[in-house]
Amino acid sequence: MGNQNNIPIEKRESYQTSRNIFASFKYAINGLIYCFNTTRNFRIQILFGSLVMITCSLLRCSLNEYMIIIPTIFSVLILELLNTSIESIVDLHVKNKFNKLAKISKDCSAASVLLASLNSMFVAAFIFLPKIKLILFN
Repeated sequence: MGNQNNIPIEKRESYQTSRNIFASFKYAINGLIYCFNTTRNFRIQILFGSLVMITCSLLRCSLNEYMIIIPTIFSVLILELLNTSIESIVDLHVKNKFNKLAKISKDCSAASVLLASLNSMFVAAFIFLPKIKLILFN
């Protein structure tokens, strides 16, 4: 193995599995912070997820409804994190050159977020519309 003392610690550790659980959590939190700071869509999804949780509270959703809503919100956020990760890896590999396979990869990962977002809208409509209908027409 070469001399690792000349390599910054962040780069030395970037290819290794963490042996410290607290460091693993730190890396995961760093990923969340990075995505929040750099990805407009992630911030929008956090905003809408928060609004949905407030709406759940205002409409007095049941525990079962929360158990549907919360994983639905998380699925969108998880897929946005994966989308950001895939886009970063593709950008790292192709740099500033156009590559048809890179485009397909990025488009498909973006499509996964789109489908999860559409699904979340259907779930919200299924849960919220009957409650809103009761409030408006009773």
